[in-house]
Amino acid sequence: MKMMIAVVALAAATPALAQASPPGEFEAAASASLVSDYRFRGVSQTDKEMAVQAGMSVTHQSGAYAGVWGSNLAGWGTFGGANMELDLYGGYAVEVGAVKVDVGLTWYMYPGGADKTDFAEPYVKLSTTVGPANLLAGVAYAPKQEALGNFSNTPQSRGQSEDNLYLWTDANAGVPGTPLTLKAHVGYSNGNPGLGPNGTSLTPTGEYWDWSLGGEAVFGPLTLGVSYVDTDISRANSAYLLPNFSSSKDGSSIAGGTVVFAVSASF
Repeated sequence: MKMMIAVVALAAATPALAQASPPGEFEAAASASLVSDYRFRGVSQTDKEMAVQAGMSVTHQSGAYAGVWGSNLAGWGTFGGANMELDLYGGYAVEVGAVKVDVGLTWYMYPGGADKTDFAEPYVKLSTTVGPANLLAGVAYAPKQEALGNFSNTPQSRGQSEDNLYLWTDANAGVPGTPLTLKAHVGYSNGNPGLGPNGTSLTPTGEYWDWSLGGEAVFGPLTLGVSYVDTDISRANSAYLLPNFSSSKDGSSIAGGTVVFAVSASF
């Protein structure tokens, strides 16, 4: 019900605002993607299988924006019965000198999953350009919420609320004379270890690093991408989360290194 109300409110508000404003004051964008594996902060949310993802956003010329994004889930992401992730987000971005400051909030929802799976995560992002490179640094802090706590029957907790911190940095640079852009990412998670109500955790082992290195090429409305994604979560560190924290096909770690392929279209 919360998901339906939020989506209907977003859909209803957008045309109303657009009609009340001069042409060009709002910009709408949409995208659809097919990825070989949905990796969220280095951990597979689709049992190391493919995912279909789509999103749309509306941006006001003042810098305010709002959007929705969704993906199918499987395996680790469906422990509580959810087979979909749906994110609502909104924020405000402004240029301060050569730095773009972006402050917002993401509301993560898992329709059809166990009770108390939804959680909110505010974020702040700073981005700038240095020579040919675009640089970004971000911090996302999810305050204490029941969805980030462990199951009440685990030895780690009795279902209390927990919080989570995520720090990350991104960099990308175009290759002159080509449609290719090289990309790099490093992230650090620190939070509550163990299984949340929907079988996932923002920081399953309590603390870990994730990183990726790859590139993408734009051909008209299509973007083709490939990247290597990995974490420092070892088999020993994740042992107490097994069998949930392993592929249902071969028992391999869902946080191990892998190559992810993606094709997306923008509208």
